Amino acid sequence: MRVRDENKERIIRDKAIKIIVEKGFDGLSMQKLARAAGVSPATIYIYFKDREDLIERISIEEVEKMTQATLKGFNPDMPFEKGLRKQWENRLQFWMNNPVTARFMEQVKHSPIGHKVQMKVKQEFSEIMGLFVKNSIKKNELVKLPLEVYWSVAYAPLYNLIKFHLDGKSIGSRPFSLDKKTFNTAFKTVIKALTPPKA
Repeated sequence: MRVRDENKERIIRDKAIKIIVEKGFDGLSMQKLARAAGVSPATIYIYFKDREDLIERISIEEVEKMTQATLKGFNPDMPFEKGLRKQWENRLQFWMNNPVTARFMEQVKHSPIGHKVQMKVKQEFSEIMGLFVKNSIKKNELVKLPLEVYWSVAYAPLYNLIKFHLDGKSIGSRPFSLDKKTFNTAFKTVIKALTPPKA
């Protein structure tokens, strides 16, 4: 029986993510992965049953990492503006520190395996975020909106700015780099849109 090598397993996982980001799920084969990782195909099967098992396990692991990073220093009892800002800061930091992994997870989310992965990942994140929204509405710090509308207003602006930053360009190929001023302007605009009107 061959001994598991954690470093080798990490290399296999990292190379698999890189290939999927660059070539898509259809571009990943065990032969290509073995060549990229500098191992034999047989070595990959020490760690993973097959290609589907590899993709699923990597996806679950990376989603759990992102969840932990997103919840760092966050509490669902925080005032809405403070809590949403912490979410923006955590999500931005995760994308900046893990751009390849973040793009990989975007692909997973929009793939047939996305739902399966979400079902296997702990529900803690959804419960905490749901409680944060409920608390904020209860305290009259947040307007009540359908979930899809709330997410689109609360988070989509941040993710668009991050994507512009990682691409190095925005609309019309204009050079773009996300700075603190732009971050703050976008955040204040979102808060304004989500804050209930004063009586």
